Amino acid sequence: YQGTLRNNMSAATILSKPMRWAAGGWAFFIAENFILSENRTYLIENFGDDAYHYAYGTLSTAAMSSVFYGYFRKVKDAPPLLFKGPVPLGAKVASFMCLSLGLGMASQIPPKIQIPVEFVTNNSADENNTIATSAAAEAVVGPTPPTEYSGGGGWKVRCPFDFTDNKDTNSPVHGLERISRHPGLWSFGLLGLGSAFLVPSLPQRVWLAMPSMVALIGGAHTDSRFRRGMGGELSEEYDKVTSNVPLLAMLSGAQGNVIDVLNDFSSEIKPLNAAVAVGTAGLWVMSKGRVRR
Repeated sequence: YQGTLRNNMSAATILSKPMRWAAGGWAFFIAENFILSENRTYLIENFGDDAYHYAYGTLSTAAMSSVFYGYFRKVKDAPPLLFKGPVPLGAKVASFMCLSLGLGMASQIPPKIQIPVEFVTNNSADENNTIATSAAAEAVVGPTPPTEYSGGGGWKVRCPFDFTDNKDTNSPVHGLERISRHPGLWSFGLLGLGSAFLVPSLPQRVWLAMPSMVALIGGAHTDSRFRRGMGGELSEEYDKVTSNVPLLAMLSGAQGNVIDVLNDFSSEIKPLNAAVAVGTAGLWVMSKGRVRR
Protein backbone atom coordinates (compact mmCIF):
# COMPACT_ATOMS: atom_id res chain seq x y z
CA TYR A 1 0.00 0.00 0.00
CA GLN A 2 2.77 2.42 0.93
CA GLY A 3 4.60 1.68 -2.33
CA THR A 4 1.43 2.35 -4.34
CA LEU A 5 0.88 5.56 -2.39
CA ARG A 6 4.43 6.74 -3.10
CA ASN A 7 4.03 5.95 -6.81
CA ASN A 8 0.76 7.87 -6.94
CA MET A 9 2.36 10.83 -5.18
CA SER A 10 5.30 10.73 -7.60
CA ALA A 11 2.97 10.67 -10.59
CA ALA A 12 0.93 13.51 -9.11
CA THR A 13 4.12 15.53 -8.58
CA ILE A 14 5.34 14.99 -12.13
CA LEU A 15 1.96 15.87 -13.62
CA SER A 16 1.30 18.82 -11.29
CA LYS A 17 0.61 22.25 -12.76
CA PRO A 18 3.94 23.78 -11.63
CA MET A 19 5.87 20.89 -13.21
CA ARG A 20 3.93 21.21 -16.46
CA TRP A 21 4.71 24.91 -16.58
CA ALA A 22 8.36 24.25 -15.67
CA ALA A 23 8.96 21.91 -18.59
CA GLY A 24 6.16 22.83 -21.02
CA GLY A 25 7.34 26.24 -22.15
CA TRP A 26 10.89 25.05 -22.76
CA ALA A 27 9.60 21.94 -24.55
CA PHE A 28 7.50 24.16 -26.83
CA PHE A 29 10.57 26.30 -27.56
CA ILE A 30 12.69 23.24 -28.42
CA ALA A 31 9.95 21.70 -30.57
CA GLU A 32 9.17 24.79 -32.63
CA ASN A 33 12.87 25.43 -33.29
CA PHE A 34 13.40 21.80 -34.28
CA ILE A 35 10.39 21.62 -36.60
CA LEU A 36 10.90 24.97 -38.31
CA SER A 37 14.66 24.62 -38.82
CA GLU A 38 14.35 21.02 -40.03
CA ASN A 39 11.77 22.05 -42.64
CA ARG A 40 13.39 25.38 -43.46
CA THR A 41 13.99 24.72 -47.15
CA TYR A 42 10.47 23.39 -47.77
CA LEU A 43 8.81 26.27 -45.92
CA ILE A 44 10.83 28.97 -47.67
CA GLU A 45 10.23 27.44 -51.10
CA ASN A 46 6.48 27.25 -50.54
CA PHE A 47 5.76 30.32 -48.41
CA GLY A 48 8.72 32.63 -48.92
CA ASP A 49 11.66 33.73 -46.78
CA ASP A 50 9.81 36.59 -45.07
CA ALA A 51 6.87 34.39 -44.05
CA TYR A 52 9.26 31.79 -42.68
CA HIS A 53 11.10 34.29 -40.50
CA TYR A 54 7.86 35.92 -39.35
CA ALA A 55 6.56 32.51 -38.26
CA TYR A 56 9.88 31.64 -36.60
CA GLY A 57 9.99 34.92 -34.70
CA THR A 58 6.34 34.75 -33.65
CA LEU A 59 6.52 31.18 -32.36
CA SER A 60 9.84 31.74 -30.57
CA THR A 61 8.46 34.87 -28.90
CA ALA A 62 5.33 33.01 -27.81
CA ALA A 63 7.42 30.13 -26.47
CA MET A 64 9.73 32.36 -24.45
CA SER A 65 6.80 34.38 -23.16
CA SER A 66 5.25 31.19 -21.80
CA VAL A 67 8.63 30.20 -20.31
CA PHE A 68 8.97 33.40 -18.27
CA TYR A 69 5.27 33.68 -17.41
CA GLY A 70 5.36 30.15 -16.08
CA TYR A 71 8.46 30.79 -13.99
CA PHE A 72 7.28 33.93 -12.23
CA ARG A 73 3.60 32.98 -11.86
CA LYS A 74 3.55 29.20 -11.51
CA VAL A 75 7.00 27.73 -10.87
CA LYS A 76 9.18 29.83 -8.59
CA ASP A 77 9.35 28.39 -5.03
CA ALA A 78 6.54 25.94 -5.83
CA PRO A 79 6.40 22.66 -3.86
CA PRO A 80 7.55 19.99 -3.42
CA LEU A 81 10.79 21.08 -1.76
CA LEU A 82 13.80 18.76 -1.99
CA PHE A 83 15.46 20.13 1.13
CA LYS A 84 14.93 22.64 3.90
CA GLY A 85 17.60 24.90 5.35
CA PRO A 86 21.16 25.10 3.93
CA VAL A 87 21.92 23.74 0.49
CA PRO A 88 23.41 20.21 0.79
CA LEU A 89 27.16 19.93 0.22
CA GLY A 90 26.78 17.63 -2.78
CA ALA A 91 24.44 20.10 -4.47
CA LYS A 92 26.94 22.90 -3.82
CA VAL A 93 29.78 20.91 -5.38
CA ALA A 94 27.70 20.03 -8.46
CA SER A 95 26.58 23.64 -8.75
CA PHE A 96 30.13 24.97 -8.50
CA MET A 97 31.37 22.62 -11.23
CA CYS A 98 28.56 23.55 -13.63
CA LEU A 99 28.76 27.27 -12.92
CA SER A 100 32.55 27.32 -13.20
CA LEU A 101 32.45 25.66 -16.62
CA GLY A 102 29.54 27.78 -17.83
CA LEU A 103 30.99 31.08 -16.63
CA GLY A 104 34.45 30.00 -17.75
CA MET A 105 33.21 29.48 -21.29
CA ALA A 106 31.39 32.82 -21.28
CA SER A 107 34.51 34.57 -19.93
CA GLN A 108 36.45 33.72 -23.07
CA ILE A 109 34.28 35.99 -25.21
CA PRO A 110 35.56 39.39 -23.95
CA PRO A 111 39.15 40.51 -24.60
CA LYS A 112 41.89 38.89 -22.55
CA ILE A 113 42.29 40.46 -19.10
CA GLN A 114 45.88 41.13 -18.11
CA ILE A 115 47.60 42.72 -15.12
CA PRO A 116 47.89 46.44 -16.02
CA VAL A 117 51.58 46.66 -15.02
CA GLU A 118 54.58 44.63 -16.12
CA PHE A 119 58.26 44.61 -15.31
CA VAL A 120 60.38 45.33 -18.38
CA THR A 121 63.87 43.86 -18.61
CA ASN A 122 64.57 43.86 -22.35
CA ASN A 123 64.14 47.07 -24.31
CA SER A 124 64.02 45.52 -27.76
CA ALA A 125 61.53 42.82 -26.78
CA ASP A 126 59.43 45.43 -25.01
CA GLU A 127 59.42 47.62 -28.10
CA ASN A 128 58.18 44.77 -30.29
CA ASN A 129 55.45 43.90 -27.78
CA THR A 130 54.41 47.55 -27.54
CA ILE A 131 54.12 47.85 -31.32
CA ALA A 132 52.00 44.68 -31.58
CA THR A 133 49.76 45.65 -28.67
CA SER A 134 49.37 49.24 -29.89
CA ALA A 135 48.39 48.06 -33.36
CA ALA A 136 45.75 45.74 -31.95
CA ALA A 137 44.44 48.38 -29.55
CA GLU A 138 44.40 51.06 -32.25
CA ALA A 139 42.14 48.87 -34.38
CA VAL A 140 39.65 48.78 -31.52
CA VAL A 141 39.90 52.06 -29.62
CA GLY A 142 41.79 54.36 -32.01
CA PRO A 143 45.37 55.66 -32.05
CA THR A 144 47.14 56.60 -28.83
CA PRO A 145 50.16 58.85 -28.42
CA PRO A 146 53.51 57.03 -28.18
CA THR A 147 55.04 56.51 -24.75
CA GLU A 148 58.77 56.91 -24.38
CA TYR A 149 60.69 54.38 -22.37
CA SER A 150 64.36 54.61 -21.59
CA GLY A 151 66.80 52.71 -19.49
CA GLY A 152 67.09 49.08 -18.42
CA GLY A 153 64.47 47.35 -16.33
CA GLY A 154 61.47 48.89 -14.66
CA TRP A 155 57.72 48.83 -14.20
CA LYS A 156 55.55 49.81 -17.12
CA VAL A 157 51.82 50.53 -17.25
CA ARG A 158 49.87 48.73 -20.01
CA CYS A 159 46.28 48.30 -21.12
CA PRO A 160 44.32 45.93 -18.82
CA PHE A 161 42.90 44.25 -21.94
CA ASP A 162 44.91 42.41 -24.58
CA PHE A 163 43.20 42.72 -27.97
CA THR A 164 45.64 40.48 -29.86
CA ASP A 165 44.38 37.21 -31.33
CA ASN A 166 46.62 34.20 -30.67
CA LYS A 167 44.49 31.66 -32.52
CA ASP A 168 46.48 28.97 -34.33
CA THR A 169 45.05 28.83 -37.84
CA ASN A 170 46.97 25.61 -38.56
CA SER A 171 45.01 23.60 -35.99
CA PRO A 172 41.52 22.25 -36.83
CA VAL A 173 40.34 22.93 -33.28
CA HIS A 174 41.26 25.69 -30.83
CA GLY A 175 40.19 27.10 -27.49
CA LEU A 176 36.52 26.69 -26.58
CA GLU A 177 35.98 24.50 -29.64
CA ARG A 178 37.90 21.82 -27.75
CA ILE A 179 35.16 21.80 -25.10
CA SER A 180 32.12 21.90 -27.39
CA ARG A 181 31.10 22.80 -30.93
CA HIS A 182 28.41 24.98 -29.32
CA PRO A 183 30.06 26.87 -26.45
CA GLY A 184 27.42 29.60 -26.40
CA LEU A 185 24.54 27.15 -26.02
CA TRP A 186 26.33 25.12 -23.36
CA SER A 187 27.45 28.16 -21.39
CA PHE A 188 23.78 29.11 -21.14
CA GLY A 189 22.75 25.55 -20.31
CA LEU A 190 25.40 25.01 -17.64
CA LEU A 191 24.60 28.29 -15.92
CA GLY A 192 20.99 27.16 -15.63
CA LEU A 193 21.95 23.68 -14.47
CA GLY A 194 24.37 25.04 -11.87
CA SER A 195 21.71 27.37 -10.53
CA ALA A 196 19.20 24.50 -10.39
CA PHE A 197 21.24 22.63 -7.77
CA LEU A 198 20.95 25.56 -5.37
CA VAL A 199 17.15 25.78 -5.15
CA PRO A 200 14.94 23.47 -3.05
CA SER A 201 11.83 23.72 -5.26
CA LEU A 202 11.59 20.75 -7.63
CA PRO A 203 9.58 22.60 -10.34
CA GLN A 204 11.99 25.53 -10.14
CA ARG A 205 14.94 23.15 -10.41
CA VAL A 206 13.40 21.56 -13.53
CA TRP A 207 12.83 25.00 -15.08
CA LEU A 208 16.43 26.05 -14.45
CA ALA A 209 17.80 22.76 -15.80
CA MET A 210 15.83 22.91 -19.07
CA PRO A 211 18.34 25.22 -20.88
CA SER A 212 20.79 22.31 -20.73
CA MET A 213 18.24 20.30 -22.72
CA VAL A 214 18.01 23.19 -25.18
CA ALA A 215 21.79 22.96 -25.60
CA LEU A 216 21.83 19.16 -25.88
CA ILE A 217 18.96 18.81 -28.36
CA GLY A 218 19.54 22.09 -30.19
CA GLY A 219 23.25 21.45 -30.60
CA ALA A 220 22.71 17.88 -31.83
CA HIS A 221 20.08 19.02 -34.31
CA THR A 222 22.31 21.81 -35.62
CA ASP A 223 25.11 19.27 -36.13
CA SER A 224 22.72 16.94 -37.95
CA ARG A 225 21.58 19.71 -40.29
CA PHE A 226 25.13 20.89 -40.98
CA ARG A 227 26.26 17.34 -41.79
CA ARG A 228 23.54 17.29 -44.45
CA GLY A 229 24.54 20.74 -45.75
CA MET A 230 21.40 22.44 -44.41
CA GLY A 231 22.14 25.99 -43.28
CA GLY A 232 25.86 25.39 -42.76
CA GLU A 233 28.72 22.91 -42.99
CA LEU A 234 30.37 20.48 -40.59
CA SER A 235 33.52 19.01 -42.09
CA GLU A 236 34.41 15.40 -41.36
CA GLU A 237 37.76 16.41 -39.85
CA TYR A 238 36.21 18.98 -37.50
CA ASP A 239 33.39 16.59 -36.60
CA LYS A 240 35.85 13.88 -35.53
CA VAL A 241 37.85 16.07 -33.14
CA THR A 242 34.97 17.99 -31.53
CA SER A 243 31.76 17.14 -29.72
CA ASN A 244 28.43 18.65 -28.83
CA VAL A 245 28.52 17.43 -25.21
CA PRO A 246 31.10 19.48 -23.27
CA LEU A 247 34.54 17.88 -22.70
CA LEU A 248 33.57 14.61 -24.44
CA ALA A 249 36.02 15.01 -27.34
CA MET A 250 38.79 16.34 -25.07
CA LEU A 251 38.60 13.51 -22.54
CA SER A 252 37.85 10.66 -24.96
CA GLY A 253 41.12 11.07 -26.85
CA ALA A 254 39.52 12.33 -30.06
CA GLN A 255 41.90 15.32 -30.03
CA GLY A 256 44.97 13.27 -29.08
CA ASN A 257 46.69 12.47 -25.83
CA VAL A 258 44.54 13.92 -23.04
CA ILE A 259 47.49 15.44 -21.14
CA ASP A 260 48.85 17.08 -24.30
CA VAL A 261 45.39 18.37 -25.18
CA LEU A 262 44.95 19.90 -21.72
CA ASN A 263 48.36 21.56 -22.01
CA ASP A 264 47.45 22.99 -25.41
CA PHE A 265 44.10 24.13 -24.12
CA SER A 266 45.67 25.93 -21.16
CA SER A 267 47.82 27.95 -23.57
CA GLU A 268 44.87 28.80 -25.83
CA ILE A 269 42.45 30.22 -23.27
CA LYS A 270 42.44 33.55 -21.42
CA PRO A 271 43.56 32.39 -17.95
CA LEU A 272 42.78 35.53 -15.95
CA ASN A 273 39.29 35.67 -17.48
CA ALA A 274 38.76 32.04 -16.46
CA ALA A 275 40.07 32.71 -12.93
CA VAL A 276 37.60 35.56 -12.49
CA ALA A 277 34.80 33.28 -13.72
CA VAL A 278 35.69 30.47 -11.31
CA GLY A 279 35.99 32.94 -8.43
CA THR A 280 32.59 34.38 -9.26
CA ALA A 281 31.09 30.88 -9.34
CA GLY A 282 32.61 30.13 -5.93
CA LEU A 283 31.23 33.30 -4.38
CA TRP A 284 27.80 32.63 -5.88
CA VAL A 285 27.68 29.09 -4.48
CA MET A 286 28.91 30.21 -1.05
CA SER A 287 26.06 32.69 -0.94
CA LYS A 288 23.73 29.76 -1.84
CA GLY A 289 23.03 31.33 -5.19
CA ARG A 290 21.02 34.15 -3.68
CA VAL A 291 21.77 37.83 -3.36
CA ARG A 292 22.15 38.72 0.29
CA ARG A 293 19.99 41.56 1.51
